[in-house]
Amino acid sequence: MAETKKKIMLTGDRPTGRLHIGHYVGSLRQRVEIQNSGEYDEVFVMIADAQALTDNFDNPDKVRESVMQVAMDYLSVGLEPGKTHMFIQSEVPQLHELTVYYMNLVTVSRVQRNPTVKSEIKMRGFEGESVPVGFFTYPISQASDITAFKATIVPVGEDQEPMLEQCREIVRSFNRLYNCDVLVEPEI
Repeated sequence: MAETKKKIMLTGDRPTGRLHIGHYVGSLRQRVEIQNSGEYDEVFVMIADAQALTDNFDNPDKVRESVMQVAMDYLSVGLEPGKTHMFIQSEVPQLHELTVYYMNLVTVSRVQRNPTVKSEIKMRGFEGESVPVGFFTYPISQASDITAFKATIVPVGEDQEPMLEQCREIVRSFNRLYNCDVLVEPEI
């Protein structure tokens, strides 16, 4: 009898202010539906405070103050701690350690070709050599978050598809390089 693969969903938000109706319509409502559907073995929702610092490094108070607000917003829309694992990214040091290891699997030119990274660099007004390394390596950090929890499903918008593809590339490189089948390739 074949072993059935667990269905694990991971998603999250960068705490840079209160969540709003756009968040509810775009993702929060869907998260509650997923949580209550019974289709997933585990549901993880992350407050991505470390990632929020990549372009809010000059205002850490904004991020720190928003963490609790985002957590309260999660609870207010119906995410339940008994059904959904909610966590703060910076409280899981293994995610940052994994990011460092994954950095060795990705070239600078590959990150530079990522359409989402290019778009967000332009949107944030970073010019030439002014891109912070932490921001630049955001897709690698995101891959660490996804793979650490063996997420099989990551609900993302079209703009984030290149980030998920880069995660899949890291998974394939890692599994091939170390001749194993440890990391899971996530789907949208």
